[in-house]
Amino acid sequence: MFLKRIHHVAIICSDYAVSKAFYVDLLGLEVLAEHYREARQSYKLDLALPDGGQVELFSFPSPPPRPSRPEARGLRHLAFVVDDVAATKAWLEARGVAVEPVRVDEYTGKRFTFFADPDGLPLELYEA
Repeated sequence: MFLKRIHHVAIICSDYAVSKAFYVDLLGLEVLAEHYREARQSYKLDLALPDGGQVELFSFPSPPPRPSRPEARGLRHLAFVVDDVAATKAWLEARGVAVEPVRVDEYTGKRFTFFADPDGLPLELYEA
């Protein structure tokens, strides 16, 4: 197999400042680079995860909304590995983030849950 790992996931947001605060200030992703692309009236923010994976956050003028949650064609959700799903859920909820009840993956026995970013993109917490 020649594919090694996921390098990055790209997300288009509706409100750049709100989404930047969510991913950087709340979730704690590290800013690698931030660029304003005048020709496209677009920000591009490169964010790092501890394992080397990245999230690219983009803004564009008037992006169309996501068709439905989460069974629309295309990317279904973005999952992050955490050490303790219940503790992370409680931490997010203490900061005003709505998080679904913790469930157990019927195939792996691992705990997981979902929450959403400011644009409603489904994000998953998956216990390592």
